[in-house]
Amino acid sequence: MEDQRKQRLPFYTILFMTLGHLNTSSPLPTAAPLFHRSFVLLLNAPISKCQQMKIPLDLSMFQVVTTPSKVRNQSLTLFYKNRLGLYPYVDPHSFKEYNGGIPQRGNLSASLEKAKEEFTQYIPDSTAGLAVMDWEEWLPMFDQNLDVREIYKELSINYTLEQNASLNPQQASSEAIRQFQKEARRFMEETLKTGIYHRPWYLWGYYLYPDCYNYDFEESNYTGTCPEKTQQLNNELLWLWEVSTALYPSAYLPVSVSGSRSAALFVRHQVQEAMRVAALPKHHHTAPVYVYLRPLLRDQKELYMNETSCEALSTYLSDTLNPYIANVTSAAHLCSKSLCQGNGRCVRKNYNSDDYLHISSESHQIRRNDGKYVVTGSPSPSDFTYWQNKFTCQCYEDRKCTATIPSF
Repeated sequence: MEDQRKQRLPFYTILFMTLGHLNTSSPLPTAAPLFHRSFVLLLNAPISKCQQMKIPLDLSMFQVVTTPSKVRNQSLTLFYKNRLGLYPYVDPHSFKEYNGGIPQRGNLSASLEKAKEEFTQYIPDSTAGLAVMDWEEWLPMFDQNLDVREIYKELSINYTLEQNASLNPQQASSEAIRQFQKEARRFMEETLKTGIYHRPWYLWGYYLYPDCYNYDFEESNYTGTCPEKTQQLNNELLWLWEVSTALYPSAYLPVSVSGSRSAALFVRHQVQEAMRVAALPKHHHTAPVYVYLRPLLRDQKELYMNETSCEALSTYLSDTLNPYIANVTSAAHLCSKSLCQGNGRCVRKNYNSDDYLHISSESHQIRRNDGKYVVTGSPSPSDFTYWQNKFTCQCYEDRKCTATIPSF
């Protein structure tokens, strides 16, 4: 399971704001849309090579187009371990320890000062956007550090014994857990608070948080549901959800489940777990959920660095992805406007269902006009009925909405 989760931020990512899967008739209000749409898609990709080769990429359907490179003033900014203050970690190959190696040995105050400089350097003041921190080397819950992350357990126990050599193995382990989780929380919590304080108009959170750990695709009776233990551990991370102003789970798929029912179940429950933990803090509204997706599967290594791969990307965007984006964004907008008076977004009444927000081919058409996809038509009475039967409304903060269809 651990190897499945270890998925670096990709070179080609589509980030979308989830339509919602809350299984409740009265969802808590959520933060208002950052980009003034009920459903948004953002592209984060190093497409400069394709542009240099003058291969056309139709990016018109994305609200934001950014790069993962160290570029200032982007609407989506990524902070890797080399731009996260004095982030303590161990190189999994050389075992070299950086900045103390483990959070117990780290210098938090110096780390926060450096993080402040990095955050303010790359994010402009008084603008809105997304700030994503890639904090993957270790996990804040001690027992979750498995496989290549076992080194953090070993170093933590050794550190405890350095402080008190008289401890027996059980005592040393218990004390290591306490110290590690305390300092891990301080590093993650205070780094997040630093970003929010200095750039409050950005939505701050950690990539891959929360995770559902539903990677057991090989099971014949795979349901995609999160293990109960995972939900308990996510509950223990309430301190993280209370501080985060956005959640950034990932739903990258391996080749083994491509086109299968398991793929839909996997993504569905990853999103649902994020929606669940977003509602745990006692806030007036829930944090928005932006899900990381990519058109490539995790096992594929194409990085769009040559003519063949760039042309493949161009074709995929024009023929497959863009018309689907047009479909979903239009459906989300129409449902929000019609069912929620434009003051909320449509969410499934039953998250574990196959109810999707797609426009009806009987009442709408998707056409390409001047190289761009446009949707024409108007919702029919049957469209309104379907939305009312299958969806309810999650109102935006400080707005009122009721799940009602217009009268004819």
